[in-house]
Amino acid sequence: MIEFRKEKEFIVAKYFLRDGGDLDWLYHIIKSGRSQTFRKTFKFSEKELYVQIPEEIPFGYDEPVEFVFATIQGDYYKVAKTILTEKFDVYISTDIEITVDLFVAYDNTAIFKKIESLIDEDIFIGGSHPGRVPEDEFVQMINDFPNQYERSLYFDARVSTVLKNYFITTEDVPLKYQKYMNKKASVSGAKLRKTFEDTELIKYETILEKLERMLATENTYSELQWQKEILDIILLLYPKYIRAFSGTSIKSDKISGKFLDLLLLDANGNIDIIEIKKPFEDSIVTKGVYRNNHIPLRELSGTIMQIEKYIFYLNRWGDKGEKQLTAKYKESIPENMEIKIINPSAMIIMGRENNLSALQKRDFEVVKRKYKNIVDIITYDNLLERLKFTIEQIKLL
Repeated sequence: MIEFRKEKEFIVAKYFLRDGGDLDWLYHIIKSGRSQTFRKTFKFSEKELYVQIPEEIPFGYDEPVEFVFATIQGDYYKVAKTILTEKFDVYISTDIEITVDLFVAYDNTAIFKKIESLIDEDIFIGGSHPGRVPEDEFVQMINDFPNQYERSLYFDARVSTVLKNYFITTEDVPLKYQKYMNKKASVSGAKLRKTFEDTELIKYETILEKLERMLATENTYSELQWQKEILDIILLLYPKYIRAFSGTSIKSDKISGKFLDLLLLDANGNIDIIEIKKPFEDSIVTKGVYRNNHIPLRELSGTIMQIEKYIFYLNRWGDKGEKQLTAKYKESIPENMEIKIINPSAMIIMGRENNLSALQKRDFEVVKRKYKNIVDIITYDNLLERLKFTIEQIKLL
């Protein structure tokens, strides 16, 4: 068996027999200039010896053989090519405990030989190298290596697929295999969010910082510039949308000269409407009450009415509008994409609710829910809140 230990600037691999026993055969192999592979994974020769072999090797010699497995280079243990792989060096973070399980999967499967067959560069595990495989992802990958039962089940599934065409008693092994794989997948899970955690955190923190700065200096922005800046943020927060178009004119036999400020295009070619207003405080609901209710102010109700008309006009435009929009924005959309008008929804970004009372917020929520099937009404404080919640959630991963 093999054990590892740190020794000065090296990681030393010691080979010995669990219950003792002669190792003279191994000494003779190494001394003759040949190499020896252990567990189909670790390949050592005389040049890796940590302690030199005696000139004369007596029969029955049972001293463990020690090899230099890796050298310490900065924050990594470097395993030189030929030991684990034939073509590439392997770098393992010094924060990772070196054990046999890092290198050998089920049934003596050499993990790094498998990796080497799929890539064409040096391998970095853990640490801070830009091209590293994170430690937790690497460990998860090892755990996901197919065991003997899984391989046997896969083989039986392939065979039974043929046999069931001729023998009615054939067991439904493909179903059994699929159930096993589904269970295994649910346990291991994908960790894409964890992989991109740092990038996503920077992204949302940067957006939050920019939005807070804009709200603190809103008077320095023109209406047009404000729309442009907020639109950039919306496209980042809602990745389903790939493009935004401004100043779209609806012209047909039934409709004449209607202009939509902003259209959003999603990855399937569908369009939605967005209306962006500067964040005036008194633009949501009244301070006073009418029959015990805070009702929408003219700015909000007028914007909703305007959006409803835009949706009405777009739906009436129909097939003709789809062809006109596709032709107009042909150079700005992916090749072969056709713009579609299928019950467009809308988004309104406007107003502040940080100074609203609890009752005003409650009545405002009633208004939002009333129109939810048509339009999503989002205040700037709501945007800030969503960003902060997203950031906190990423930090919990």
